[in-house]
Amino acid sequence: MQSLPLWLDKILAKTTLLGTLDGLAQIFVIVIGALAAWQAQRDWRAKQEVKEHSTPSSGLVRVALTGVSGLVLPLVLLLFIGIGWGVLRGFKFETHILDLVIPLLLAMAAVRLAIYILKTVIGPSQSLKAWEKSIAVTAWSVAALYLMGWLPAVLRAFDAVAIDIGEVHISVLLVLKLGLSIGSLVLAALWAGRGIERKLERLPNLDATLKVAFTKVSKFALATLAILIGLRAAGVDLTAFAVLGGAFGVGLGFGLQRIAANLVSGFILLFDRSIRPGDVISVGDDMGTVAKLHARYIVVKKRDGSETLIPNESVISSPVTNWSYTDRSIRIKIPVQISYLNDPEFAMSLLIEAARSSGRVLKTPEPVAELTNFGESGMNLELSLWLNDPEEGIASVKSTVNLQIWRLFKQHGITIPFPQREVRLLE
Repeated sequence: MQSLPLWLDKILAKTTLLGTLDGLAQIFVIVIGALAAWQAQRDWRAKQEVKEHSTPSSGLVRVALTGVSGLVLPLVLLLFIGIGWGVLRGFKFETHILDLVIPLLLAMAAVRLAIYILKTVIGPSQSLKAWEKSIAVTAWSVAALYLMGWLPAVLRAFDAVAIDIGEVHISVLLVLKLGLSIGSLVLAALWAGRGIERKLERLPNLDATLKVAFTKVSKFALATLAILIGLRAAGVDLTAFAVLGGAFGVGLGFGLQRIAANLVSGFILLFDRSIRPGDVISVGDDMGTVAKLHARYIVVKKRDGSETLIPNESVISSPVTNWSYTDRSIRIKIPVQISYLNDPEFAMSLLIEAARSSGRVLKTPEPVAELTNFGESGMNLELSLWLNDPEEGIASVKSTVNLQIWRLFKQHGITIPFPQREVRLLE
């Protein structure tokens, strides 16, 4: 009779042990330990939720508490199984199952500790949070297969499932190695890019736009380098991607021109520093503060709290009003009409007094009132005033000054005329 594979023979041997008294005693220890560990983790998380609700903690503290919460279950289970292992050994029981479970739990604790360290280094990240469970399960599965001696057989089975395209051998094992190498190197690249970003943020003399530009370029370069190194580490011949490069060029020619134009325009905006974070700009009907500069678009936050995503190509090719390009001071003009029966010089002094009543109006340059022309119904005056905080809005200042003009005009008998027409009926 043909002998069974080593890994299948080990599975049958462990299964046979379950029906013995030794096996039942070990299963009892594992079940009791699992229930105690589950309850301990549940109590820990409940206490942390109550504490977080009463006194919310910062991002890094929250990451630390989450990491400790992930270690509670394997550590408590290890404690109970360790005690059970000692008791069973003291009574001369076999502990083959516990001998296997203990290193598996150590591997689980090590994986969760590694994930916690990774989250601490990279910082709070939505992408890492989304992939956290997948990374932990994959790492622990590999460690479990290795400890049980099944990893070589599983790797051979994955390598057997493959297709050959010319001289290229593509197997499930190759795809897994590719994902693991590229994923780990990209994570390292993101960590390095975040470190560069922190270093740049501490430089007070470097322009904000250049900080964003250097950060984007460094992250892009590090990610590209990580992918290339990951491909080489997985044994992929990079010359095979020459065909993909040609296909990508054809794609640019047929359907990706706008995406490529936005990417190039994004780097132009970063390096020519025409638009910087914090600038107040107007693009068409959209006016607001530049919140972020991205590779494909810029984020403009309006006064109502909404955020408009404007493609970089539109910013490059369309007229853009930058209210704070070289100087944050802007001039506002408020037209007013008075009756021909009023004194224009006195009315202009009241206009200047009304402008000075607003705290946002600059004292230098001073507000100026002018008589612009003589209209059909009255004299047209114009009040000019200056602000240096356009991000706070313009309409509110106009409203405040107009209300004060109305009060002063009413107080001093200055009238605002309404159109009058003389109609003659000819028989």
